Amino acid sequence: MSSFALLRVTRGVSTLARASLRQPLASRVVVPGRIVSSASFTTTVRRNAEHEETFEDFNARFEKEFEQVQDVFELQRNLNNAFAYDLVPAPSVIVAALNAARRVNDFATAVRVFEAIKAKVETPEQYKQYLDELKSLREEFGIELKEDLYPEEKK
Repeated sequence: MSSFALLRVTRGVSTLARASLRQPLASRVVVPGRIVSSASFTTTVRRNAEHEETFEDFNARFEKEFEQVQDVFELQRNLNNAFAYDLVPAPSVIVAALNAARRVNDFATAVRVFEAIKAKVETPEQYKQYLDELKSLREEFGIELKEDLYPEEKK
C-alpha cells in the first residue's frame, strides 16, 4: 500500500490516531476509515487493585443504588445483588429498598424483601430485630408478612 493511499484512509481521523501513523507499518493494522494499533490487542486483562469493601461502604453503595432506581427491573437487580453477598444488608439499605419499591409501585417485591431477610439471617432473633426496626415503615406502607398472612399450623 502506498503512503498516499494510507493518507487517504486516515483523512478525517483525529490527531491522536494520526500520531499512531508514526509507528512502523508492521505494527499497525489498517482498517478502512480508522487505524487500530496492534499494540491495543492483548490477551491479558488489566485489573485495578482489588480492595476490601467495608460494611459501611457496602451499605452506602446500595443505599445510593436504591435511591436511583427508576423501574422494577433495576429494583430487583439491586436486591439480588445486595442479598447475593455473605451478609445481611443493614436496615438503612432495607429502608432504601422499600422506598424504591414504593416509588416504582411494586408491592410484591416489598413483601419479598422481608422473605429475603428471613432467609438470610442466622437466627429467628435477628429476624425479629429487623422486624422491630422496620415495623413503623411496614405499617406505613401496609406490608403484611407472609407468616402473618399464612400462619403455619402447629402440630
